[in-house]
Amino acid sequence: MRKWFSLSLFLSLGFVSIPVGANGPSDELQTIVVTATRVPTPREQIASSVTVITAADLAARQDQSLPDALKEVPGLNLVQSGGPGGQTSIFMRGTNSNHTKVLVDGIDVSDPSNPTGAFDFSQFLVQDIQKIEVLRGPQSGLYGSDAIGGVVNIITKSGNGPARFTVSLQGGSFDTFNQAASVSGSADRFRYLFSLDHLHSGATPVTPLGLLLPGERRIDDYYDNLTASTKLGFDVTDHFDLGLVARYTDGKLRYTGNDYNFFPAPPAASQSQNDTQLFYSRLSAHGLAFEGALESTLGLAYGRNESEDHDPNGFPPNTAYTGDRFKADYQGNIHLANNQTLVVGAEHQRDEIREPISADTTISSGYAELQSAFSAGFFSTLSARYDNNDRFGSKVTYRIAPVYTLERSGTMLKATVGTGFKAPTLSQMFQNFTGFGFFGNPDLKPERSVGYDLGFEQPFADNRFRFGATYFRNDVKGLIEANATSYTNIGHVITEGVESFLSYQPSGALTLRADYTYTKATDQATDEELLRRPKNKATLRGTYQATPRLLLDATVLYVGGWVDGNRDFSILRLGVSGYTTVDLAATYDLNANFSVFARINNLLDESYQTPEGFLQPSIGAFAGVRLRF
Repeated sequence: MRKWFSLSLFLSLGFVSIPVGANGPSDELQTIVVTATRVPTPREQIASSVTVITAADLAARQDQSLPDALKEVPGLNLVQSGGPGGQTSIFMRGTNSNHTKVLVDGIDVSDPSNPTGAFDFSQFLVQDIQKIEVLRGPQSGLYGSDAIGGVVNIITKSGNGPARFTVSLQGGSFDTFNQAASVSGSADRFRYLFSLDHLHSGATPVTPLGLLLPGERRIDDYYDNLTASTKLGFDVTDHFDLGLVARYTDGKLRYTGNDYNFFPAPPAASQSQNDTQLFYSRLSAHGLAFEGALESTLGLAYGRNESEDHDPNGFPPNTAYTGDRFKADYQGNIHLANNQTLVVGAEHQRDEIREPISADTTISSGYAELQSAFSAGFFSTLSARYDNNDRFGSKVTYRIAPVYTLERSGTMLKATVGTGFKAPTLSQMFQNFTGFGFFGNPDLKPERSVGYDLGFEQPFADNRFRFGATYFRNDVKGLIEANATSYTNIGHVITEGVESFLSYQPSGALTLRADYTYTKATDQATDEELLRRPKNKATLRGTYQATPRLLLDATVLYVGGWVDGNRDFSILRLGVSGYTTVDLAATYDLNANFSVFARINNLLDESYQTPEGFLQPSIGAFAGVRLRF
């Protein structure tokens, strides 16, 4: 443990991206974070480890999808089966891929019909995103099931002011041609934003040539995604407003599966296809009462996930998944005297699978949080939550998160402890595969965890230089695992490690940062390292406003080796080499309304696979134009 701590502190300086036009490093502490406490809170009052990615960050890096935006986040390992559209999972602080809660404008966007409940990040485009908050550590005390590893909260843009139109076109390697358009603004009491985003990647090499049968040619992956979204608001009075958010995605992926007529199964000679339609919506009412002492929000959300997979070599060759979620929620923020806020909330949720089986579950929940400021530098958050599931009963979780900043040195000391749980999925409980003698288990219990972290941050030179480190540990028990005939709660995993950073801003135009994460995730029954959890990850990032019109961005990402299975898991464990990628991006404003931009991904043309058996894109060059008026 001491070695990890020393290594994290003395990692050499690198690069980071911040919002264009920021005044200095202190802006990072002044960032307002919502996810950690469910109410807008300055980062300096938050003990939890959180990464905030802004719209300016996304624009500077020219990210197109959520995997692009998240791949460099500390404490998070992203695994994408090939290029754009390939199934994408994240492993946060070494926990499982279904241990991260994903929210979009307050909507739980996980798929009730997914067999494991893991969210597929590949389908989410980023043009309409205002910011992404990545909150690490067990968060079930506020968010209920799924939040064992943490929470990813996506907040989309809102309209304000005069009408604003934006149109962009981009093309480049791998038969890429992307278009995006949006209109936003406000008129009297009405606010609006409409967005349309189209991503097309027609020829991405994914299958390693060495895995193909003699004489078989590789067929490149094809992906097409059309996403439409809107966010509307209407101020009924000065103290009461209504809101609506909605998002629809139509994704089409053509990919190479495995041919299970052979053993081991080679890549198939003919392509498979996956068609996905996603719809999320939420209607909200928000009001202030008692001269602002009570702030209330009532929400009604509905989501549907539909996915059809056609695999000529699969068993069966055609599968379909459809899941619905309806949720009603209330949150009240009570602003008490003496710098204290009491947050109370209640939720009622119904999840349903329509295909391939018919099953449903209902969850009723209540939570409370006390957010306190004891002095200018001492803040604390206490939260507790009760969830009652009609399938397995009730679960109580909590979180405690104090933070203290020393007045003279500016040293920030922070600690958290909390619990988490992951409810069994409807598929795990009720889906049977009678032809294989495998059956669901309706008696499954939730996976559960207890986790804590301890950390500090230290500024120097009027906050232009800052470094810090956080040690984390998460003990996860009752993991759901499959045996020969069904599922059981027998798994036990401990994950621990260190997240650390150094940042430096020598001038207002240049910002530099390095992040390093060490993660150790161990199966307690076998004492073996968990699959797809690299121990070492480092990111170096820089943003340079070279001139008032020219913005430059550079990223170096290093991921160390890990353990994985081969492509068809005929080999259950093998060592995989790490990789290093370099990405460059530049944006030039010809005038206030017209910009040109270009980027190079994987500048060094690193050849690597993650997961094993799926090539990641080689060097690629892209360029485009953006018009604003």
